[in-house]
Amino acid sequence: MNGGAEMDRLKHSGFYKLKFFITPAELNRVLKLFGQKHAQFHRTNHDRTKHDLNQVYEAYKTFYQYYTMQEKPGYHPFFVYSISLTMEHESSGFFVRNEGISFPYNQQWAEDELPSVMLSFPKGFRMDLENEKGNHYMYEDIREHWPLTYAFFNEVANDIKKMTKLLRFSIPAADALQEQKPPVRLSKDAMNDIMNSWIVKKYKLVMHNK
Repeated sequence: MNGGAEMDRLKHSGFYKLKFFITPAELNRVLKLFGQKHAQFHRTNHDRTKHDLNQVYEAYKTFYQYYTMQEKPGYHPFFVYSISLTMEHESSGFFVRNEGISFPYNQQWAEDELPSVMLSFPKGFRMDLENEKGNHYMYEDIREHWPLTYAFFNEVANDIKKMTKLLRFSIPAADALQEQKPPVRLSKDAMNDIMNSWIVKKYKLVMHNK
């Protein structure tokens, strides 16, 4: 297959993504949007354990507290779900998982990371095709196949964007502060909570709360 055909086949691969960190109360507002659509949240374990919205909220609260407590907790932060949605004839879903924000410290990567949660939705709808050369597949624009789900992803993303701003923070480096600009959005209340946390104290981070 030539390069042009390969690029065309993969044109709609990848994901729409939003990385953020908001308070549990703010997440609860977002979860209500999912509740209106009768979304189902499943853990990604072998049994695909189903959680109701209260269990999702409690799981997020535990994840959130890991990064906002004054003393480092003795557990591993974890927040991962596949989200199933059915809208009219569309049956698809999103994926949400915690993703750390790495930053340099003393000329190497810090052993800890700042938090974020990534909400994602595939850009492509996989089409399995068959021709004289055998079976192959290509991705078609998800917006044409699942327009209602795509619109709902945007609704959720825009709701989160309204309550957040891009994270900016600085780290001590030699005789100056070095600003970090990760593609992550934080709410004002989440920023206030994190400013008093163990991780900010440990690494002497300067959080820009504009």
